This record gives sequence, C-alpha cells and structure tokens, in this order.
Amino acid sequence: MRIALGISYQGGAYQGWQSQPSGQTVQDQLEKALAQFADVPAIHTLCAGRTDAGVHGLGQVVHFDTDVHRAMNSWVRGTNRYLPDDIAVQWAYPVPDAFHARASAIARRYAYVLLESPVRPSLETGRAGWVFRPLDQAAMEAAAAHLIGEHDFTSFRAAQCQALSPVKHLHRIDIRRRGAYWRFDFEANAFLHHMIRNLMGCLVAVGQGLRPPGWMAEVRDARSRDVAAPTFAPDGLYFLGPVYEPHWGLPNTVPGADWLP
Repeated sequence: MRIALGISYQGGAYQGWQSQPSGQTVQDQLEKALAQFADVPAIHTLCAGRTDAGVHGLGQVVHFDTDVHRAMNSWVRGTNRYLPDDIAVQWAYPVPDAFHARASAIARRYAYVLLESPVRPSLETGRAGWVFRPLDQAAMEAAAAHLIGEHDFTSFRAAQCQALSPVKHLHRIDIRRRGAYWRFDFEANAFLHHMIRNLMGCLVAVGQGLRPPGWMAEVRDARSRDVAAPTFAPDGLYFLGPVYEPHWGLPNTVPGADWLP
C-alpha cells in the first residue's frame, strides 16, 4: 500500500532534505524512524520538494510504499517516537498507487520571515532572516508585480539547479508586515534551486532603496544570475508545502503556519 505523510521540521541542524552519506539530513532521519517503527530493514520516501540546509518545513509531504499494515494514527505517533525533537510527522493518509508526492502537486508554497531591526536577532537566529535598514513595502510590491506570471527565471536560478526548464509560473507574492517582522508568501507551479532566496535578495535590495522597482524586470529579462542580488540567507525560509487536487483527499491546511508572523 502507498501512504502519504505530512512532515514538519526545523532545518538548522540538517544538511537539507535529500539523503546524503553523512546521514545528517531530514530524509535520513525520517526514513530511519519509519524503518524502526515498522520493524523493517528500510523504507524509502519521495518528497514534494527538496529543501536546502537551514531551510525549514511546515508542510512537507512524502509518500512511500509498504507491506506493513498499521493504523494511520499509529504511523504518526509511532514514527514520532523515533524522530528527533525538531522533526515531526503531522498526519498520515492512505493514497492510491497513482499518487506521487512530487508529480501530483499542482503548486508549491513557501514563506520567508524577515526581521527588520537595527541589531542582529537572538531568539530568532536560524528562524528568520535579518535586515537592519528600513524596507519600503510599496516599492517591494511594485517590484514583485514584475515576477507574477510565466517567465524564464534563469536570473534567479542557482548554478547547480537540475530543473529541466527555467520557465515557471509564479502565481502570487504576498508581502505584509507585523511589528518588526515581514512575511513574504510565494506560490508557483514549481521553483528552481535557490529561486526564492535569490528573489528575496532582489526584493530586499529594492525595499532598501538600493534599486528601483523597475530593476526587477531588467533582472528577469537579462536571464543571467550575474545581474541579480546575492542569494539571501536560508534562515527565514519555510516550505509550506504542495497543493494537490481535492480528489486525493489530503489536508490542504498547514499545521503551524499561523505561528509565523
């Protein structure tokens, strides 16, 4: 049978999502816990979207195939027994064999949390990005408008990106402020490697008045990573999870998302 899991994690202690020989990734920890709970040699998972070192997940989704039969709530509580405190299974659902955590997703959602403060963060270290210069919301929203729709996002793509095409459809960028915190919400059909962190670097440059809003269109059209701002820190980036068609019967809400500013 095929099972889908919703996973949340803090990414600061791990070398990203994808399994590595070091074993210090979120996938490694999850698969080890699943195998311990199921009492089998190994369980292999496929995720909705890989995250980099330091990036957090609130709504990561994985699927795996198994012959082990357990109640769905047992997969949640039993696996969590073997997971470190900074990783937790949120839910488990049986899904048809046709379901694929990555290929069945019709969109993906991320949020970036940013602290605006004259001094560096302490409690928020590793959980929020930081700027010490004031940001102009109207300027950032004007810049973001140049990114909405289907575009070639080569200028915001990491050199090691393995995506077959740099053309993605960015559905929305929402920017809001709550006290000293900014929250940037992104939704697209898919994202390139480092795409959001590179977009954040450019949005912050505009917000700080270092570049005009129209510069964002110039960067987009240049299709060159060399013209964009430096890649922003991973600390405040959260994978809110994929969006699936309703017929799969999976949760569309993200446990813990309201915790973010």
